[in-house]
Amino acid sequence: MLITHDTECALSILVDLLNTAPEVCGDERLPDIAALDAFVRRQEISEIDSLTEDDLRQVQELRTRLRDVFGTESTEEAADLVNAIVAAAGTTPRLVNHDHHDWHIHYFAPHAALGPHLAAELGMALTFILMAGERERLRRCGAPDCARVFVDLSRNRSRRYCDSRTCGNRLHVAAYRARQRSAEAVASA
Repeated sequence: MLITHDTECALSILVDLLNTAPEVCGDERLPDIAALDAFVRRQEISEIDSLTEDDLRQVQELRTRLRDVFGTESTEEAADLVNAIVAAAGTTPRLVNHDHHDWHIHYFAPHAALGPHLAAELGMALTFILMAGERERLRRCGAPDCARVFVDLSRNRSRRYCDSRTCGNRLHVAAYRARQRSAEAVASA
């Protein structure tokens, strides 16, 4: 599957945004405008003017709608959700080059509010995944105690955990220790 650099960047923003939710972290990671501003700066989201409480509310609501896409049972259901997100954003595709980025497409109006900006950009990234028939790449972490999401961009679609160094290693170590205990129990019996 060919994913453009723009789409990969948008998917990275999408995953980071979705994993700020209280149901994932235990607390709200975007509780105020300062946290939202830090998110915008960390993700290098361009053409954003000053942020307001309305921006914060819109982004938190959008985050919920985007997260719902990861829980769908079919591509049709996911497409309905994504279509509604993109339609509400009122996309305005345009070809741009700015900062240190080569030519790419922005799907939002110049200096759009952050909510519609993200809805258009992230919704279109999801559109490309669905259009390619790759909905199964939108995943929830396989660790039973983790609620994070990720987009599996591995060649063979084999990624199971949001982070192999934390969730993956933790589960592999637990499985190893369980096998060791089982072997010791058999040996001592």
